[in-house]
Amino acid sequence: METWQAIQSRRSVRAFKPEPVPEDLLKKLVLDAAIWAPSGGNAQTWRFVLVNDPQVLHKMKMVSPGLLGDPPAVIVVCQDLNEAKKKGSDLGEKVLTVMDTSMAAQNIMLAAHAEGLGTCAIASFHPGATQQILGLPEHIVPQLLISIGVPQKNPSAPKRNLEVLWVNEYR
Repeated sequence: METWQAIQSRRSVRAFKPEPVPEDLLKKLVLDAAIWAPSGGNAQTWRFVLVNDPQVLHKMKMVSPGLLGDPPAVIVVCQDLNEAKKKGSDLGEKVLTVMDTSMAAQNIMLAAHAEGLGTCAIASFHPGATQQILGLPEHIVPQLLISIGVPQKNPSAPKRNLEVLWVNEYR
């Protein structure tokens, strides 16, 4: 799939077929896509948890109002806040981690789309409960969930606002 086509045709998918996503493909989305995203100061403080166990997914749904449908897998994008603070002080911990998570997530979603999978980025979840469910230490904080699976259907594109660009000055 060409880059421009992937960018313009990727959609947020919230209804998935029940078929599982191969674990090696989930790992590939992280190790061949996410970790190649830009990272502020090249800190690379992201951490990823692949969740494909139905029992764990059920627990996560109970604390994640935004986790809709029944995705066969979720990638939890986390940040090591201790490492981020050490490498980038307050800016690294409070700002760059969010930016790095976002860029890694976009790589995951575009790569998944190229593999015929649907995804949805989810910020509506309880980080503390998710930390507990996944057994994460206190300094590894989940920042975003990405549901992944074979889409039941491909949503149509919403209208885009083109009144967003100015050149040289805002008028």
